[in-house]
Amino acid sequence: MKYFQYDHPFELEGGAVLPGITVAFSTYGKLNADGSNVVWVCHALTANSEVAQWWPGVVGEKGIIRPDEYFVVCANILGSCYGSSGPLSIDPRTGKPYFEQFPMVTIRDMVRAHILLRKHLGIGRIHLLMGGSMGGYQVLEWAVMEKQVIGKLFLIATSCAESAWGIAVHTAQRLAIEADPSWNSPTPEAGRGGLKAARAIGILTYRNYGIMVKTQTDGDSEKLDRFRASSYIQYQGEKLINRFHAYSYWLLTKAMDSHHLARGRGGRLEAVLQEIEHSTLLVGVTSDILCPIEEQLFMAAHLPDAELVEIDSAYGHDGFMVEGEKIATLLGEWLNR
Repeated sequence: MKYFQYDHPFELEGGAVLPGITVAFSTYGKLNADGSNVVWVCHALTANSEVAQWWPGVVGEKGIIRPDEYFVVCANILGSCYGSSGPLSIDPRTGKPYFEQFPMVTIRDMVRAHILLRKHLGIGRIHLLMGGSMGGYQVLEWAVMEKQVIGKLFLIATSCAESAWGIAVHTAQRLAIEADPSWNSPTPEAGRGGLKAARAIGILTYRNYGIMVKTQTDGDSEKLDRFRASSYIQYQGEKLINRFHAYSYWLLTKAMDSHHLARGRGGRLEAVLQEIEHSTLLVGVTSDILCPIEEQLFMAAHLPDAELVEIDSAYGHDGFMVEGEKIATLLGEWLNR
């Protein structure tokens, strides 16, 4: 992991100004002579910049996006807790972590930080810009903000505006965090119990009825307690609180809620999508209940040069992470065409 320090005021879309920002990023491979081999990956909610670790089969030495062919870049988003400026960063004005004082960020703020890093790395052209879920939000914003810089787009399990369903889910997750008595205390451990509950809510939308029944049903009909499904949800919550922070989770779900490609651009999503003329591969997961196929169908109907493919997966929204082999095959075939 590397770090880019931007030592100038950074104005956020909401009006607050950070005195400077840090962007953590990872790169794989080398930039070729004419700078034509850049693949930039935008990550989702709780991921980090180490894309080869969390997207096996898609990015990495055994993936379709290999470092011997491409120069791969992935930057940690603003507001996260994996190296980029966020609630756990030190506020230079106080010498203490921001915690709840870190201002609201939007997807556009994240993309503006990506653009600063792009310029810092001397990248003039991005051959392929790709992302799933919240990563796809960034890809779409970037395609509008720097049309001439981007070549092709790959979008999976994502949408051009956060749905009322998504906002409702995030609100329930934040209510869980806010109900934790330790929430907003000046410590990195604040809200851990609430974050565990928030992750439990999230898991129910990342997966679905079918896969939970298939994998977590108990075989013992005499059980009264300690059910397998309950243990699974507890386990997933523990995993997240041991690697993520409630302040970042709360902030980043707010950022997702504000995602609307047509904000400040006339208000009509159809019109904004029609301006994105990049060759685009859209992939939807048939069992996704968080960002269902309807979201990708809407984009496919209005993007001028888009191909939509549906992946038949039992894993719901998490299919965009789990189905690496299927995704790699689709992406490789599309790139070769």
